[in-house]
Amino acid sequence: MPQSNSDPRGALVWFRRDLRAFDHAALHHALLADTPVYCAFIFDSPILAGLPRDDRRVAFIHASLAELADELEALGGHLLVRHGDARAAIPALAAELGVAAVYANEDYDPAAIARDEAVLAALESDGRALKLFKDHVIFARSEVLSQAGKPLGVFTPYKKAWMKRLEAQPDALAPWHIEPHAAAFAAGKSRLLALQDIGFDGADLADVGVTPGMAGGSALFDTFQPQLPDYDNARDFPARDGTSHLSLHLRFGTVSIRHLVRTALQLSARGQAGDGGATWLSELVWRDFYQMILFHNPHVVGTSFKPVYDKVDWETGPAADELFAAWCEGRTGYPLVDAAMAQLNTTGFMHNRLRMVTASFLCKDLGIDWRRGEAYFALKLNDYELASNNGGWQWAASSGCDAQPFFRIFNPVTQSERFDRDGEFIRKFLPRLADLSAREIHAPWLHGGVAGYPPPVVDHAEARQRTLARFEVVKARG
Repeated sequence: MPQSNSDPRGALVWFRRDLRAFDHAALHHALLADTPVYCAFIFDSPILAGLPRDDRRVAFIHASLAELADELEALGGHLLVRHGDARAAIPALAAELGVAAVYANEDYDPAAIARDEAVLAALESDGRALKLFKDHVIFARSEVLSQAGKPLGVFTPYKKAWMKRLEAQPDALAPWHIEPHAAAFAAGKSRLLALQDIGFDGADLADVGVTPGMAGGSALFDTFQPQLPDYDNARDFPARDGTSHLSLHLRFGTVSIRHLVRTALQLSARGQAGDGGATWLSELVWRDFYQMILFHNPHVVGTSFKPVYDKVDWETGPAADELFAAWCEGRTGYPLVDAAMAQLNTTGFMHNRLRMVTASFLCKDLGIDWRRGEAYFALKLNDYELASNNGGWQWAASSGCDAQPFFRIFNPVTQSERFDRDGEFIRKFLPRLADLSAREIHAPWLHGGVAGYPPPVVDHAEARQRTLARFEVVKARG
């Protein structure tokens, strides 16, 4: 663990994907450094470039920063918000404040690692330091390995090793306290930016049921805890409110992953979590797994985890482009797929079961490259996170680590009948189908169709055979 220092010139805490003033590793260590502590967030222009002006994620960050500034001021500190390329903005701010070191929490995305290396070089050339800490995951990088000391590419052995390490290192869940050390904050007035100052118009988060910030994350977790015992069953049915909805808050760090895991284990120990608690904990371990995969295999950004799958010949040309547009716009003729895409396009959220269904449909019914779907989700998902999004898409395309076999192809009709039996979810997002019966709504074309709703763009049985033929190239070595 990094040692504290006593340089009187000050420390700068650089907030990134950790927008909270509690259980915060970098903030905790900066406050122990016996030097005035400043806090800052940079609206990083390379990240913002190309986003729509009403991007909900930017609105979420903006609102969360206002709450963070209030919390920091209540503790005796303040928050400085700037707009620009962080590679230049952070060294410039460090020089302006005269601090000896910048403190931040680790980010394992390849682009973020490159950014941090550039910031480190600029700081060191100016006689300053960059100190990074683990905060976004429980175990990072190479902390969980096989018995041979190698990164694990299959989830179940990884989870077993993860749990074994947690048993041996329970302090991995210990919170990083802030309030007892708050006297070290540098007093001042927070300086925020309006959304218009950074080129955005804002978005109405309340319309899509999103409450930003630490308060929003805390309220969601409080609501979810009584539902935890039934999570293993309820999570598969999109019409039910059976998931935690915390992925957005995990993405931007308005909740603490340590607190979530610690609470799940405590509830399990008291017999209050049931099978659902174990299933939900597994989902949190999946986050660590995908972050580890991305760190050790940066080639997954743009290419297959299993290189042989890059030999798959995906559909291209005008016909494929039209099929892709139909998928994006929710007009494939398969109601569950179209309702799921409508949910994504109107709210920025998609239920996890439906992420699997829609991804499988794009790759294995339409024969379209998973990278196109991955990019669309990256644009639309409120909770977009590179590691998990990439991992999920490569799982669906069978090209990833621990992915489903290429011959396992979701049937969009049977998935609909099983997980939205009465059509409740479909009716919510495709009101034009509201008058269909529970038997008709999963495959309207078999019952005369519905005016204004398209027939299926592909026949699933025929598409399945084309997919099996498409993947022959990897059959011998896949």
